[in-house]
Amino acid sequence: MQEEADARPPTPPSRASPAEAIAAIRIRAPTRGNRRLDQLIEAVNADQQVKAWWHVAGVNAGRLGLTDHSWVHIQIVTNIALRLARLLFRRGIVPAMVADHGMSERDAEVVIAAAALFHCVGMSIHRTDHESYSLFLTADKLGGLLAGVYPEPERSVVVAEAMHAVISHRSSGRPLTIEGAILRVADALDMAKGRSRVEFEAGRLDIHSISAYAIDEVRISAGDDKAIRVEIEMSNSAGIFQVDEGLGAKLRGTPLAEHIEVIARIEGEHEKRLVPVFRL
Repeated sequence: MQEEADARPPTPPSRASPAEAIAAIRIRAPTRGNRRLDQLIEAVNADQQVKAWWHVAGVNAGRLGLTDHSWVHIQIVTNIALRLARLLFRRGIVPAMVADHGMSERDAEVVIAAAALFHCVGMSIHRTDHESYSLFLTADKLGGLLAGVYPEPERSVVVAEAMHAVISHRSSGRPLTIEGAILRVADALDMAKGRSRVEFEAGRLDIHSISAYAIDEVRISAGDDKAIRVEIEMSNSAGIFQVDEGLGAKLRGTPLAEHIEVIARIEGEHEKRLVPVFRL
């Protein structure tokens, strides 16, 4: 599921112009015939302002020595979120767009993708309270991107639900919808070592970079007892911090907690296995 994480492109040269820095940015996600989702992704890919926000978000993350927050993170989270949604819907989990608004699962996919695409744009302003900044930018931009996709009042409902998901991904967020919970968990699931490679190899060693670097692979599949099974392969027990304090903190207390099983295993033979298997 996270092969993209290990193939993150090199950071553009520090003196690249804004136009050069965003030239290669293009979000790809499986739309599976969802015409409205196709239209949203096409509109975002044609929008230089959104791409500039993603670029500066990545720059700010680099300034702070954080894990990747560039457009690659956005693409990975978007793909993970859609994967989670489709597995949940297949097992009969009903999203808010259906339960509360009488719309469809495909409209829920648009809400989820929109939230994933915009959840970190506030990082272009500052890390502190970036979720709130993301709301301001989303409020100004998303309705315009959806102008040819939905009429009113459906368009404003989609924007509002996407913004609820965006603010729900903050540390203290409490999503009230399946869509918001999906975005919150998908963000945490971008945890494989590709995301921390730059910081780790630059010698920025802290529990966040080390624990992320210990995550070799994340696999998301249909579960047996629960709708979703997440398997995490670790090379070092330091990865447990990422699983418990990162993913666990984002999953607990959400509408998804009862639907996702998480199993983390330490595969490396070179360390003493204090905890060979860790479950959430």
